[in-house]
Amino acid sequence: MKFTEDLTGSQRTTEGIPGVDSSGADVRIVTSGGRCIAAHFHVLASASTVLEKQLERSEKRRTSGGGRTIRILGVPCDAVSAFLSFIYTSRCSAEEMERYGVHLLVLSHVYCVGRLKRECERGLAGMVTVESVVDLVQLARMCDAAYLKMRCLKVLEGRFKEVEATEGWKFLQAHDPFLELELLQFLDDAESRKKRRMRSREEQGLYMELNEAMECLEHICMEGCTSVGPHDGSPPNQTKKGPCQRYSTCMGLQLLIRHFATCGRKVHGGCSRCKRLWQLLRLHSSICERPEPCKVPLCEQFKMKLSVERKGEDGKWRLLVRKVVSAKAMSSLSQRERVELQPHKSCWVG
Repeated sequence: MKFTEDLTGSQRTTEGIPGVDSSGADVRIVTSGGRCIAAHFHVLASASTVLEKQLERSEKRRTSGGGRTIRILGVPCDAVSAFLSFIYTSRCSAEEMERYGVHLLVLSHVYCVGRLKRECERGLAGMVTVESVVDLVQLARMCDAAYLKMRCLKVLEGRFKEVEATEGWKFLQAHDPFLELELLQFLDDAESRKKRRMRSREEQGLYMELNEAMECLEHICMEGCTSVGPHDGSPPNQTKKGPCQRYSTCMGLQLLIRHFATCGRKVHGGCSRCKRLWQLLRLHSSICERPEPCKVPLCEQFKMKLSVERKGEDGKWRLLVRKVVSAKAMSSLSQRERVELQPHKSCWVG
């Protein structure tokens, strides 16, 4: 369908949207290149409230016998055609996204076409490169495109040294220092979060080791292992029992126990190895919940002492106890699925 309209003093031919039946069209879309595209009022109004309001204003201003007219200027004509085609068909080809993705994102943002905006964000997110990331993060910021912005920020975080050398970044430094500051603040926060995560993993690993040491201490004192027997017996026959599953940790604890039994300096004499075992025994008593007398040495004595000194107990020690109890709970939940790929060196070996 083609018809003409007198715009800015000249006759212009109105074209239909490719692949769409333009019969009954009652709206003309005027583009920057001088093209006019025929469309239907109810289709445009149902797809965009912004277009609906523009059409209503155009209805009030139009002269007798004139048609409704909307001007979409500042973007290529083919981008406007692709935009209108999406409104009718809800489809956008890969070629159109590659060529007009930026323009389509702007149009979808301006005219509040949410579905097209989401598709443009996903499409452009797959095209982010070191060279284009600065331009796209500015676009995402202006169009309130959160998904695209996060993708750009990830590229900035991972490849900032390369981005910093691009012309886009130099232009940003010269013309938009506020956005530069925002991006640098994000990178600083990302680095801080990364350090916190690493520190948290290290701490969690330490708490898991302490929990394993607690389990091995109970295992040695109640069942016996290798060279140290249970509290009330001799070491078991290893040829019949088989190797300990936590041999490295158990062996380190057994060496500490044997040293503690023969050390002349002990804890008060300044022996660091004895102090280490003393702290492990105290930690065990803090988390031990056995109703019957515990076979771990000094457990009952520590419990009695802790019950008297509970009010003045060190806050850091209480926090350590809570962390180890939490690690114990996590370990018990994942014990069936956990597979030890290789033995690790215990931090309790003196």
